[in-house]
Amino acid sequence: MPAAPMTNEQRGSKFELDPGKAPRRDIVTDIIVQPLHTISLLVRNKPGVLCRVAMVFARRGYNLESLVVSPALWNAGDGTAPGEYSRMTITCSGDPDALEQIIKQLEKLIDVVHAIDHTGQAVIECEVALLKIKVGLKERTEVLQIAENFKAKVVDFGAASVILRCSGETEKLDVFIGLLKPFGIIELVRSGKILMARGLDET
Repeated sequence: MPAAPMTNEQRGSKFELDPGKAPRRDIVTDIIVQPLHTISLLVRNKPGVLCRVAMVFARRGYNLESLVVSPALWNAGDGTAPGEYSRMTITCSGDPDALEQIIKQLEKLIDVVHAIDHTGQAVIECEVALLKIKVGLKERTEVLQIAENFKAKVVDFGAASVILRCSGETEKLDVFIGLLKPFGIIELVRSGKILMARGLDET
């Protein structure tokens, strides 16, 4: 599948931390974390590709915070078979000086079509979280008011608990989870970040 030529600016060639974001405290682990890089890859859907991609990051000392893999869009007539390509969205943290080498090594992998660092670019990003909250009748109204304010949906309603689904940017979910922690979060599952470049820029 031919890849459109990309300029250095499109590839995020400066490989620097997003200047608009400061280190933050992770709401789940209570650890101070540096701003994350977000990288998207278009890869061939073959066994072992995910392992080879992860090894590139591991060898450079980069920690993968989240990784989302999904089928890439298929268009009839473009010379490819359905399901031949997948898209990976990776958020990671580590030495920014090593990221340029990571991108170059990823693009050399035989099954990687392209790898783009979207740090600092104009993108639409989204994440989904499911939260199971231990809540009695007295606190239920307050929990549901918080959920309504964040446009979260109640997906399960029990006598002693509720499960809420909330979507949006990472910072929004961090605030949402922080407000609900005092009520007692029994379980929390987050999907990891997905994104798409604005306009006609390639993701």
